[in-house]
Amino acid sequence: MIDMTLPWPPKELSPNARVHWKQKHRHAKAYRRACGLIALALNAPHMAGKKYFWVTFCPPNRRSYDDDNLLARFKAGRDGIADGLGIDDKNFVTTINIGDPVPGGEVRVHIRDYPIVDSVAVTA
Repeated sequence: MIDMTLPWPPKELSPNARVHWKQKHRHAKAYRRACGLIALALNAPHMAGKKYFWVTFCPPNRRSYDDDNLLARFKAGRDGIADGLGIDDKNFVTTINIGDPVPGGEVRVHIRDYPIVDSVAVTA
């Protein structure tokens, strides 16, 4: 349904970064806006309901990254995508992957419809 490639989140957004809250806020605001504009530029149709939200982090180097830290680092980007698509990010069912390194790093996002499964009565 929707595929996009986003820039690597700034190191200042990492939960392990020791930066002043003002500096972190400035980077989060800029990254959220950048991701929101990329999502908005896709001219995607209005989205409603639950969506699969696959995130593949392709780091800028071969360092080892924790998936939970990467997701926390990407929070502003995820919020920006939701802003750009006009959907509440609570509707995202998220899956995280760590891909091969890419020069400069990137975040690949794939958004698909969440299947609606009808409940079937089982009789014995």
